[in-house]
Amino acid sequence: MNPENLKKLVEVTMPYGKYKGRIIADLPGNYLNWFAAKGFPDGNLGQLLALMHELDHNGLKPLLDPLRKENR
Repeated sequence: MNPENLKKLVEVTMPYGKYKGRIIADLPGNYLNWFAAKGFPDGNLGQLLALMHELDHNGLKPLLDPLRKENR
């Protein structure tokens, strides 16, 4: 895992779909689960969604709190 990807989770917004414009870290778990079941998109976006799914699934979202404060 690239540590920079953790920072990107609180910076990069979803470029399309129902949650267009929402930062990746704020996507709901059921949406991330849907991607996990159907397949994550190719490229960096897919990597970020897969990472966020892993954090959400394992209850590790609070790890992003310090990064959120830096990003304000």
